[in-house]
Amino acid sequence: MQKTLIVIIDSFYFLFKRFLPLKTYRYAVCGGSNVVLDMCLYFLCYNFVLAKHNVDLQLVVLSPHIASLFFVFPITFMTGFALNKYITFQESNLPGRIQLIRYLLVGLSGFVLSYFCMKLLVDVLHFYPTPSRFITIIIAVIYSYILQNKFSFKVKTDV
Repeated sequence: MQKTLIVIIDSFYFLFKRFLPLKTYRYAVCGGSNVVLDMCLYFLCYNFVLAKHNVDLQLVVLSPHIASLFFVFPITFMTGFALNKYITFQESNLPGRIQLIRYLLVGLSGFVLSYFCMKLLVDVLHFYPTPSRFITIIIAVIYSYILQNKFSFKVKTDV
């Protein structure tokens, strides 16, 4: 399946070859696919699963736009890790468990960044939740790419 996905993804690379290195292109395709999945799941969760209602967890009450973040994160975390490990950063020679732990650290910090962006955009600036999620994703993707490339999936060199 990995080879099939790479062939499909790389078959359109010729359109972007002048502008992007192959790894950045693959990250954009994999990340873009994960963003589409995130946006669809977020929209469905916010509008239909939670029906725009608060979630009372006894200890804390989550607004629907924040509860939707918590619902979607584990799903897109796992798909994002798999796509990055097997498609984008396949040259990384770090052990898989180390990659996963590092990816989790970056993912959780990105989640915190998303949380604060959503609180700012929706609760303070009163933007609609779904477009706010899209803006938040753009910020998180830039942040994530830099850290994934330099930390989670970096190629280990012996000194």
